This record gives sequence, structure tokens and C-alpha cells, in this order.
Amino acid sequence: MDPNLKLRELLDQSGWTEYRLARKAGLSDSTIINIFKRNTVPSIPTLEAICKAFNLTLSQFFAEGEMVEITPELHDIFQAWRFLTPAQKEALLHLMDTMRQDHSANDEKEQ
Repeated sequence: MDPNLKLRELLDQSGWTEYRLARKAGLSDSTIINIFKRNTVPSIPTLEAICKAFNLTLSQFFAEGEMVEITPELHDIFQAWRFLTPAQKEALLHLMDTMRQDHSANDEKEQ
């Protein structure tokens, strides 16, 4: 993943200028300009400030694809999953798939 390309995408999505990013991140204009004009990779502290400006974590910045928030409820499910046997995991996945299909069928009936 190219951090500079990701930064450009974030700027475009937010509609921010490089100047506005510098102000929001508490960085100098030259720091942001150098990232783009000289194609320099930002240092971790600089990237942390930029991520904070975009309300992102470093993990979210570097994530490929969709990020899923791990709620306390999901954390509990993952913890329980770890102790299931392969057969139990398969049975649970089958049950969840059946429940999802039933839910979809009910949604179609209501429409």
C-alpha cells in the first residue's frame, strides 16, 4: 500500500486542501507539501497526526478493505469460538447460515 496515494484519497474524499490538512493535523505546510511534491513517506509521528486529523487510527489507515469494529459482543463471540471443536464450528456456521436465510426469506415476504 502506498501511504501517499492513501493520503491523496483521504484528501479527495474529505474535500480538504493540503493547507487544511496541515492545520487540522497541527503540522507545518511544508511537511504536507513535501509529502506530496517530493513523494516522501511521512514519519510515524507525522502519520499519527494526519490520522488523528482524519479521525482514523493507524490500523484503519493501513487496512486493506473494509474495517470491522470489534464490539464487546463480537469480542466475546470470538473468545468463545476459539474453544470450539472443528465440528462445533461447522455446526455453528451452518446454524448461522440457516438463520440468515430465514431472515432474508422473511424480509422478502414483508415486501
